[in-house]
Amino acid sequence: MVKGPEAAVLAAFEAAKGFMPLDEGLALYAAAAEAGRLGLPLLEIGTYCGRSTVLLAGAARAAGVTALTVDHHRGSEEQQPGWEYHDPETVDPELGVMDTLPAFRRTLNRAGLEEHVVALVGRSPQIAALWAHPLGLVFIDGGHTDEHAGADYEGWAPHVAEGGLLVIHDVFPDPVDEFTGQAPYRVHQRALASGEFTEVSATGSLRVLRRTGAADAHR
Repeated sequence: MVKGPEAAVLAAFEAAKGFMPLDEGLALYAAAAEAGRLGLPLLEIGTYCGRSTVLLAGAARAAGVTALTVDHHRGSEEQQPGWEYHDPETVDPELGVMDTLPAFRRTLNRAGLEEHVVALVGRSPQIAALWAHPLGLVFIDGGHTDEHAGADYEGWAPHVAEGGLLVIHDVFPDPVDEFTGQAPYRVHQRALASGEFTEVSATGSLRVLRRTGAADAHR
């Protein structure tokens, strides 16, 4: 049985800006704690202000591994001005564009987890193209278009080690959720259809899959 996050880690998660509900956060932590036993880094795509990063970092610290988080910190589609999930507090007052990096760094600092996280600041496909190491966990929680979610899957899923976990957030099978969750749902279906991953659990919109087959470099 995987223990839950430490009280301070859970408090930092709940205090941070973000959209992940508690039940999904606890499921993410459990997956990260399990994957940490492989002794490999845990990677997240879509940092935002560090709400879920705190959980990965807490699990990484407990396992003696490193959490990695990938984001350009300019906000995804639904976080831009005029959209439902836009937060004016994340806008750089000088440049007039979103910049969630300062909020993310404050979140990590307040949680006391800075030394357990490596922030990769840039666009996911560019960083993935340079990556060449196995990962214990890949958590896809970036852009919600087919272009972005598909690129995150193609760039990072091949690096999930055998027995490692692929976690996908905002999986909404109902077509009414086309904007917020259909692209992650299609990625989820693609992963299952590949024969490389088997679903382990579903909590809310969070899906946890385990690599049970060999990676296909031409996927």
